[in-house]
Amino acid sequence: MAMQSAGGRCVYSSEWDKAAKTTYFTNFGEMPLGDIMLQDVKDSIPAKFDVLCAGFPCQAFSIAGLQKGFSDSRGLLFFEIKKIIEKHRPKAVVLENVKNLVKHDKGRSFKTILDILEGDLGYKVFYKVLNTMTHSNIPQNRERIFIVCFDPLQVANHFRFKFPKKIPLTKTVADFLETERQLECYYYSAKSSIYTKLEKNVTRNTAVYQWRRTYVQENKNSVCPALTANMGTGGHNVPIIKDSYGIRKLTPRECFALQGFPVDQFIFPEISKSSLYKQIGNSVTLGLVQKIAAETAAILKSS
Repeated sequence: MAMQSAGGRCVYSSEWDKAAKTTYFTNFGEMPLGDIMLQDVKDSIPAKFDVLCAGFPCQAFSIAGLQKGFSDSRGLLFFEIKKIIEKHRPKAVVLENVKNLVKHDKGRSFKTILDILEGDLGYKVFYKVLNTMTHSNIPQNRERIFIVCFDPLQVANHFRFKFPKKIPLTKTVADFLETERQLECYYYSAKSSIYTKLEKNVTRNTAVYQWRRTYVQENKNSVCPALTANMGTGGHNVPIIKDSYGIRKLTPRECFALQGFPVDQFIFPEISKSSLYKQIGNSVTLGLVQKIAAETAAILKSS
């Protein structure tokens, strides 16, 4: 969506998660091919294209996980990205991952990535940690590293690339919430094992709270915590609010809004709520990536 807003046209997509493929097909009319680790899937990539956009699994590097990095099979997906770049030589590459990628294994993991992109592949690399709440006027505390690469042999003006600057945060979480009563499944009832703690601590309608395994924590900065893929599976990082009807979780629609998606136009397929939450946590903030996409497209057009 971000690249299309900058004038791009998607010519290939790959996704192995069935529910994510359903959401993608429902909104874009194209069914992504499967696991990019499989050779036949890689063989279906068009010979020439301008930009490769990719995200490799963050769990291998995230502080929320075990931080196994490249020793985790999920961390190996980066080397598949390398193979694609090596074979097809796109003009630009846009990658995204968790902030902790920079510091993982005392910086050695990130150094390996830079050495491959710059040393082995010969791309000029720009990278920066950006926060949704400081760069896209959306009240979500989401820090992610963005890596933008250009082939200097094809993109003469690559050195002019700049990441977006910080902008004021003028919107609040309330701007992204539904005002009417939501489905009963989103509300905590008195039968819930954690209801007593929630009732005692979730007191302000203007605040966002988190259930942290054994206790309730208020986000003092009045923004939503980073939305994670485990929100719908009993994860300990579920954002909680209090509305006029009770104490509840954020709905998938509200979470998509807090990722910058145009929820009035976006189609939510008939899949499980846990799958929708997972997709939200694995996504990027649309408004922020639109800025990166626009700058990337401008550099390509001027070269």
